Amino acid sequence: MTGRTTTGSPIPAVREMRWWDIDPVLELEKDLFPEDAWSRGMFWSELAHARGPEATRCYVVAEIPGEGAGEGEGKGPGDGRIVGYAGLVASGGQGDVQTIAVARDHWGTGLGSRLLAELLRAATAFECTEVLLECRVDNVRAQKLYERFGFEPIGFRRGYYQPGNVDALVMRLSDPAAPATPQPPVNGVQGT
Repeated sequence: MTGRTTTGSPIPAVREMRWWDIDPVLELEKDLFPEDAWSRGMFWSELAHARGPEATRCYVVAEIPGEGAGEGEGKGPGDGRIVGYAGLVASGGQGDVQTIAVARDHWGTGLGSRLLAELLRAATAFECTEVLLECRVDNVRAQKLYERFGFEPIGFRRGYYQPGNVDALVMRLSDPAAPATPQPPVNGVQGT
C-alpha cells in the first residue's frame, strides 16, 4: 500500500515479521507496555514457529519504508520504522491473538484495524473456526476495535495483567473468515 495518511505521513506497509525486526519491535513494546513487555527470547520463540509446513504462528509488522534507515539506506524490508506489530497462534482450529501494538503517533489512523485484519486472514489460512483474545478491562479503545470486527465478550480472567492485578476481558470471534471489513466506527471512535 502506498500513499499518505490524512495527517500526511506515509501509509505503513504490513509484512511478515522477521528476526531483524525484533529489536525495533522490542523498543515499541517497551514504550507501549513498560510493565509487562515481552522479552527478546519470547519474540524469538514465537518467530521460530512462524515459518515452514508446521507453522502455528503468524507475526506481522507495519513499517514505514526508509524512515528508520541511515543515509543511503531504506531500500527494503527492515530499513524503515516499525510503527506496529501483531501476532496470532493457531492450534486445534482455534486462533489466539497474542498481541497487537500501534505506535502512539499512529493511533486513530486505522493501523490497528489493518493489523487485526491480517491476523484474521492468517486464522482463516490456519483453518481456525474461532479466534480468542484477552484485552485489559480498562482498554476501551481496543475493545471497540475488536467489537467492530465482530468479537464478543465471553468472560474475564481475574488479575491477568501484572503488575497491577488488572483483569482481562476475554473476547471471541466465532467465524474469522466472515468479516471482510470491520463495522464503521461508532460515535466517531476510530479505534486503534
